[in-house]
Amino acid sequence: MKPKIQDVANVAGVSPTTVSRVLNNRGYISQQTKDKVFNAMKKINYVPNELARSLYNQRTNLIGLIVPSTSDPFYGELASHIENICAEKGFKVLLCNSFNQSQKEQKYWEMLQKNQVDGVIVITYNRGLVDNELMLPAVAIDHYLSDNVSVVSSDNYDGGNKATRQLLYEGCKNIVHINGPSHLQTPANLRAQAYKDTMKEFNLQPFVYEIPEIISLDERTRIIHLIFSEHPEVDGIFASDDLLAIKVIQEANKLGYNVPDDLKIIGYDGTDLIQSIYSELTTIVQPIFLIAKTSVDLLQRQIIDQSVDKQEIVLPIKVKEGETG
Repeated sequence: MKPKIQDVANVAGVSPTTVSRVLNNRGYISQQTKDKVFNAMKKINYVPNELARSLYNQRTNLIGLIVPSTSDPFYGELASHIENICAEKGFKVLLCNSFNQSQKEQKYWEMLQKNQVDGVIVITYNRGLVDNELMLPAVAIDHYLSDNVSVVSSDNYDGGNKATRQLLYEGCKNIVHINGPSHLQTPANLRAQAYKDTMKEFNLQPFVYEIPEIISLDERTRIIHLIFSEHPEVDGIFASDDLLAIKVIQEANKLGYNVPDDLKIIGYDGTDLIQSIYSELTTIVQPIFLIAKTSVDLLQRQIIDQSVDKQEIVLPIKVKEGETG
């Protein structure tokens, strides 16, 4: 028969109430009493009922995490850090890959609510996912989810500024920026704004090409070729992510451009994976671990005190100089 709290109490020589208080960390309990209870649990192989404990504490210790896709190096690394940080804090993570599909995100959101998660961390372009009557603690990363959801991001404007100036300092005059859709409500749009502002500061014409949020490799390649067709004089490209920057380098080489002699390229994100397999890439490095930790810490504060005001937290970036820009 499966041992119960009463059995633990009998072996430990304490009351069932004391065992319950030890398991739920309620009130002051001496270390000696705690040791008796834990030793008794080990002796009779007692495993606490997590569901019962969560009902008692009115928490499930579950965190929902919605990301576009963990196959993307940035989102994969971010999700990994979030899961590890949550584990250290005693939370388990329910990971949901949405593939940028709004209907899928909505179903995940409803599923997470039904599973009574304590809170959700969301990376999505779907501003309509959550209305302004949000009853569940939530934090958005690099996206504006709704009017009352806190946002954590890196300093996108500084990143765009530094990337553009890096190319200018390297002697580039005809610089093109490839960005995501400008109609999306995301702090990442500040990268393009900084690029435009910096180009105008140097009395140079900015050129921005937008990549749709859901795009095939063939279409991405077509847009890159369009840039070279419309701007054969291009000598610098600032790409909005590292995978795109690498694709630009590959297509430029096919077209006869020499990187970095003819064309200098800077990416964005600076994940450990890309830096390990393509260390020569010059890129803007986001503080991915710090983004993850800040998001989890902020969500935990909301779970404990749901009256915490909405915040927008911006974290510093840095330039990783390589051979491409």
